[in-house]
Amino acid sequence: MSDRTAGVSAPRLAASGICKSFPGVRALHEVSLKAFPGEVLALLGENGAGKSTLMKILAGVQKPDAGTIAVDGLPVVTGSVQESLRQGIALIHQELNLATNLTVGANIFLGREPHRYGWIDEKAIAAESRRVLELVGLDVDPAREVGELTLGQQQLVEIAKALSVNARVLILDEPTSSLSARETERLFEVMTDLRKRGVSLIYISHRLAEIQRMADRVTVLRDGVNAGDLKRDEITHDAMVRLMVGRDVSRVYQRTAGKPGAVVLAVHELRTPANPAQSVSFQVRAGEIVGLAGLIGAGRTELLEALFGVTPPLSGEIQVEGKAIRPQHPRDAVLGGLALVPEDRKKQGVVLAESVQRNLSLASLERDRVRGIFLNEAAESGITAQMIRELRIKTPGEEQPVRFLSGGNQQKVVIGKWLAMSPRVFLLDEPTRGIDVGAKQEIYQLMEKLAASGAAIFFVSSELEEILGLADRVLVMHEGRITGELSRAELSEERIMTLATGGTTAWSHAP
Repeated sequence: MSDRTAGVSAPRLAASGICKSFPGVRALHEVSLKAFPGEVLALLGENGAGKSTLMKILAGVQKPDAGTIAVDGLPVVTGSVQESLRQGIALIHQELNLATNLTVGANIFLGREPHRYGWIDEKAIAAESRRVLELVGLDVDPAREVGELTLGQQQLVEIAKALSVNARVLILDEPTSSLSARETERLFEVMTDLRKRGVSLIYISHRLAEIQRMADRVTVLRDGVNAGDLKRDEITHDAMVRLMVGRDVSRVYQRTAGKPGAVVLAVHELRTPANPAQSVSFQVRAGEIVGLAGLIGAGRTELLEALFGVTPPLSGEIQVEGKAIRPQHPRDAVLGGLALVPEDRKKQGVVLAESVQRNLSLASLERDRVRGIFLNEAAESGITAQMIRELRIKTPGEEQPVRFLSGGNQQKVVIGKWLAMSPRVFLLDEPTRGIDVGAKQEIYQLMEKLAASGAAIFFVSSELEEILGLADRVLVMHEGRITGELSRAELSEERIMTLATGGTTAWSHAP
C-alpha cells in the first residue's frame, strides 16, 4: 500500500485464486489482486499474460473456472455484468462501448432509463447527466450526439456513465492509447479527483511512464500467474520490465543502420482527400527505415491510406522501383509492391473470428489459387507454417482463432500475411500500439530484418522514443504537410516537436 492510501486497511476489491482456461490455453491460474479505496492500482503484463481476462472476470463479462471476488467484504456473483455493476465494478474498455448515434444523456442511461407516467423522463436524464458530467469536468450538452465528440470527450462520457451507477471500482483498459497529450492530461486530472473521492482505480497501460506517474501500487501478471507487486517507491521502468518479461530489456531499441540502397518508394506532389490543399513529396530507399512523426490530426494515417489506395489520392505521383502506380484500391497497391499494417489491427488488420492459417494466407489467396477458382490448401499450410516459425507466433495451432492471440502475436499475423507477398515497401501505422515491451522488441527486430533484406520501411509512431530509436530519417507532418526532415544525426525530441507544431529552424529541410 502506498503513502497515498496509508491508514486504509481493508481492500475495496479482493480477488483470490482466480482460474480461467480456454480451449488449448490456460489464461489464469490462482491469480489474486487487491485494490484499496482511493488508490490507483496499475495492472501490468505482456500481451497474453492474462490482464484482459482478469478484468473481464472482475467486470462480470466472463465467469472464472475457480476463485472468489468480493467488494467491501461482500461476495460478488461472477459472470454477471449487472451484478458487478450493482456491486460498483465498472470496466472502461479500450474500444469504447458508446452508441455514437445517440445523445450523451441517452448513452449514460442506456438500458436503465428513468420513466415518468410511462414515458422516458428526458428532464431527469438531462439533470442527472449534467451532475455526473460535472464530476468528470466535461462541459457538454447532454442532448449532444456522442459521435460529435472527440475521443477524449467520449472517454470522459464513459467514466461519467460508470459514476452514474455509483462505481466504487473503475477499471481503465489502455485509456490513453487514442488520446492526444492534452486529453491524456485531462484524464489524469479526473483520475486524481476520483482517487480523492475514494474511488479505486485499476489502470492498465503499456506506457510505463504513465504508470510511474500515476500508480500507487503495481501488480504484474506473467503467463497467467502473479509475477510480483511493487510499492510506490519501488515503481521504476526497469523493475516493471523485469517482472513483466522475467529478464532485462533495454529501454529504447537502438537500430544498427546499414547503407541505404536505391530509391524504392518515390512520392511527388501527392494530395490526399483529408488535406486537399497540401501536397507531400518524399523518398524511401532500400534498406532504410524512415519514420513519420507528428501530432494527432497531422494527416499521417491519411497519407498511408492514400498510398495504399484505401482513400485514393486526389493527384500526384507514386513510384515503386521506378514504376508508377495509381492506387484506386488496395489491390492496386498490393500489385504495385506495397503492404500496409494498419493502426487498428482488430478492425482492419485481421479477421478476429478466423484462424491463424486463414489470416496468414488472406493476402495471397488470389495469387495461389488452383485453376483460378480453388483454394490452394497446400500453399496455405506452407505459408502458415513458415510464418509461425519465422515470426515466432505463439499459438496452440494453425486453427486457433486470432481473437484468442495476444496483441503482439496478432500484429505478427498482420505482418506475416504481407511477408508472404514479398512486398518492396512496408507501410506501418503505429506498429507497436497496444503491445507489451517484450513484443515491441520483437517487432523492432523484425523491422530491422526486413530493412536488411532490402525492403523500404515507412512507419508512423506517436512514441518519440520509438522514432528516435528506430528511424534512419524522420519526416515530420503538421496540418497535412511535411514541415521538415531530420537525419539521424539531427534527431531530438525538441526538434521533432518544433516541426510537429508547425515551427521551422535552420536545421530542418523539407524533402
